[in-house]
Amino acid sequence: MPIEVGDKAPDFELSDQHGQPVRLADFAGQKNVVLVFYPLAFSGLCGEELGALRDDIDAFVNDDTQLLTVSVDSVFAHRVWADRDGLEFPLLADFWPHGGVAQAYGVFDETRGLAVRGTFLIDREGVVRWKVVHPISEVRDLEEYRKALAELS
Repeated sequence: MPIEVGDKAPDFELSDQHGQPVRLADFAGQKNVVLVFYPLAFSGLCGEELGALRDDIDAFVNDDTQLLTVSVDSVFAHRVWADRDGLEFPLLADFWPHGGVAQAYGVFDETRGLAVRGTFLIDREGVVRWKVVHPISEVRDLEEYRKALAELS
């Protein structure tokens, strides 16, 4: 069942590209979280989207907000991709159980075995305040993220 605006965001713990555990609950009471699911590392559209986030990082990683990105790729693939493309925000591996967090958020494509392009804005209390879900082939508009963050502030 998909997570909807107003729902409590499911907590999770996943490893980032450095093998460090990251929990959604780590940000409770401290920061809003922009949670971005993407299909696969090293793919054209995903590289475009994460590159755009990297290039506007101050809007998504600051005193009020933390960006977390998630795909079914391994920690090792994320590390190589992050190093190659200068992605310094957390790239979280939803590798095992395969796509478990994407499934919890209702953005896992069972047929393809990966996440669709789902984005969730989670407030400091852990409640989903905004979401957008796009098919794998459709790039998201960062201006939508900015508007949602401005409304939350």
